[in-house]
Amino acid sequence: MSSYVIRQAKVLGEKVADIAIEDGVITAIGTDLTVNGATEVDAKGLVALPGLVDLHTHVREPGREDAETVLTGSKAAARGGFTCVHAMANTDPVADTAGVVEQVWRLGREGGYCDVQPVGAVTIGLKGEQLAELGAMADSAATVRVFSDDGKCVSDAVIMRRALEYVKAFDGVIAQHSQEPRLTEGAQMNEGPLSGELGLTGWPAVAEEAIVARDVLLAEHVGSRLHVCHLSTRGSVEIVRWAKSRGINVTAEVTPHHLLLTDDLVRSYDPIYKVNPPLRSDDDVQAVREGLADGTIDIVATDHAPHPMEDKECEWSAAAFGMLGLETALSVVQQTMVDTGLLTWAQVADKMSAKPAEIGRVRNQGRPLEVGEPANIVLVDPQATRLIDARNTASLSRNNPYAGLTLPGEVVATFLRGRPTVSDRTLVEAVTV
Repeated sequence: MSSYVIRQAKVLGEKVADIAIEDGVITAIGTDLTVNGATEVDAKGLVALPGLVDLHTHVREPGREDAETVLTGSKAAARGGFTCVHAMANTDPVADTAGVVEQVWRLGREGGYCDVQPVGAVTIGLKGEQLAELGAMADSAATVRVFSDDGKCVSDAVIMRRALEYVKAFDGVIAQHSQEPRLTEGAQMNEGPLSGELGLTGWPAVAEEAIVARDVLLAEHVGSRLHVCHLSTRGSVEIVRWAKSRGINVTAEVTPHHLLLTDDLVRSYDPIYKVNPPLRSDDDVQAVREGLADGTIDIVATDHAPHPMEDKECEWSAAAFGMLGLETALSVVQQTMVDTGLLTWAQVADKMSAKPAEIGRVRNQGRPLEVGEPANIVLVDPQATRLIDARNTASLSRNNPYAGLTLPGEVVATFLRGRPTVSDRTLVEAVTV
């Protein structure tokens, strides 16, 4: 395997050092390092972070390969600095059996751009009626540890309790899409004065907060792990903060788009801004930023949701929910959290690499940049700015809400176990697995 010496990178945005990579492992960190036959990478001015880990990606395969495949989603992930993604279960067929999760897992390995760790469905067919083969998926080659009906809420409290109890046997976690279904029937956007003005059915904050509150109490009752997907309201932040103060084993994620965008964008009636949960108010955006900064919200997760043009370029009410996120996540986090002084780069590494891997129980990802660790590394140019072009993507879809905006930061290189998947700002088209 090739060897590399990364020269003069700012490790975690702090100390300047060289990083030597041999046989997929970090073998030295220091100054003026020498490795015979190694390729040198000039990283002066670049920030070195551990490879990013996403706990919430939709790759659409099997079933909607016109929107995304495991391979194209993996390429998009590599361009965004990710070395591991968790693929959500709402595919067709649903990932509710050992066979389907192993299929997704193997497609990820064959692609070679990042580790693809499948998420198993909580209930058969995402119907919320009967538990899926949780144990079989956990025991499969994919070793599933995260289970979610994402896109739908496990709204039946008894089913949710049983799921929380079941996954304790193998240290699994239930990742809940918190959406009370009766309170969101026909909902199109955040409920508030603007939804009334625009004539769109509102999606009240309490529909999310009621499920978050119920589930943290269920998790406490059975002593299990709960993860809150794409938390979006001030009230949800306050509930999770209370739950953690009580010692409940709950974690939470926020998406990049909920850190930056507000419901005011819906004035355009552009379905590019239609997402589940909806874009919220400026007050909610400030609350999730504060929650991420103080540790109430544990991680950033993309909820990368590709859709073909025909599902988005239509009238608002008919359009699909969801937006892309893998290739822009780090830039949005830099703009909203780093450049504002709310997080350091070391804290970004914690919230976008170490903690997502810990929640997902992925042992060889999210590791520190230290000697002896797998060489999963991303090099970022924090001084760069780039105009986001929806056509410039590895994804098969173009539903990018940041198109036309100028965002800070750019991924210059991504290494997966010592192999470059992105080099000199360009995707490596033929990776060697």
